[in-house]
Amino acid sequence: MSTTFFTHLRCSSCNRSYSPHVIQAFCPACNKTLLAEYDLDAARRFLTRDMIQKREGTLWRYRELLPVFDDSNIVSLGEGWTPIIHTEKLGRELGLPFLSIKEEAYNPSGSFKARGLCLAVSKAKELGIAEVAMPSAGNAGGALAAYAAKAEMKAHIFMPNDTPAVNIKEASLYGASVYLVDGNISDAAKKMNERRSATSWFDMSTMKEPYRLEGKKTMGYELAEQFAWKLPDVILYPTGGGTGLIGMWKAFREMETLGWISGKKPRMVSVQTTGCAPIVKAFRERRRESEFWQNAKTSASGLRVPKAFADTLILDALYESGGTAIDVSDSELIREMRHVAALEGIFLCPEGAAAVGALRQLVMQGDVKPADTVVVFNTGSGYKYVELY
Repeated sequence: MSTTFFTHLRCSSCNRSYSPHVIQAFCPACNKTLLAEYDLDAARRFLTRDMIQKREGTLWRYRELLPVFDDSNIVSLGEGWTPIIHTEKLGRELGLPFLSIKEEAYNPSGSFKARGLCLAVSKAKELGIAEVAMPSAGNAGGALAAYAAKAEMKAHIFMPNDTPAVNIKEASLYGASVYLVDGNISDAAKKMNERRSATSWFDMSTMKEPYRLEGKKTMGYELAEQFAWKLPDVILYPTGGGTGLIGMWKAFREMETLGWISGKKPRMVSVQTTGCAPIVKAFRERRRESEFWQNAKTSASGLRVPKAFADTLILDALYESGGTAIDVSDSELIREMRHVAALEGIFLCPEGAAAVGALRQLVMQGDVKPADTVVVFNTGSGYKYVELY
């Protein structure tokens, strides 16, 4: 018996519907992202916020709003339900008394990537997929390898040569086949597709399958619950492929339909670095699609994504929320890593540190006010990037 209200997949562009019972990637008609849809009217009659709050401290507390039909296919390592840390001293320094960090480093394999890959691997297991592949700049590869190991599934990870050493080693230790490639994540994707064409490997690339998004959306559900169902005013999110930003925006819409939240939704801030800022450039030019960023280079490996597959959905969320996009230099983010560690005892990853740097800019510009409730996402553990020091 199904324990989910998941009904079908819908193309984010042309709105065609697809079956959730067979293997799907992206829309074959227009090559755009597929979104999981739920019978939210039925869910509203059955689910209450009180029911959710009594459940286990993992993302599976939102079980009925996740796309796995049979519980026996769930592949879990205890992901989700990460803490909100009130950063009082940093907030005092910035004039923001209501500043917090959502600490995603507490996830399995040390990053928020565990959320998405948990769902993607669980659904792959349900659909009978035996081998999976993805290009990765680091943390996603480690997370896929971990969940594939748990699911007794073979993983193939293609990484740039200069990926942080910990990410390369952890993926190998989990039993994945790791292929190192000259260039960036786009070059790794090209190499993967060359190898994959003669195999049955399923492509787990960001937003090129429908289910990683569903794991990432749980960050939005958690924020609402942790803030007593009143969302923060501003969310700063480091954006490479943008799955989490898109997922949270999807979660907020679902919760509105469920009647769990009301009122104004947060302003979403996409954070990138000056060495790779395709979303920032597109936002400033008021476009709905980004251009490929040539010669992408940054210390924040998770942000070295020259062109996100779902860039239109990222930009839509920024425009709809009244948000913005900010880029930060590598020197700024490394300075913030050191500063926040000494000030708050939180070892930010470079991507999370970039978000703090972006917040500092927004405060100086007057775009974030002292009365605003602000959440910065630290998407992974700084321990994976010690070579930056």
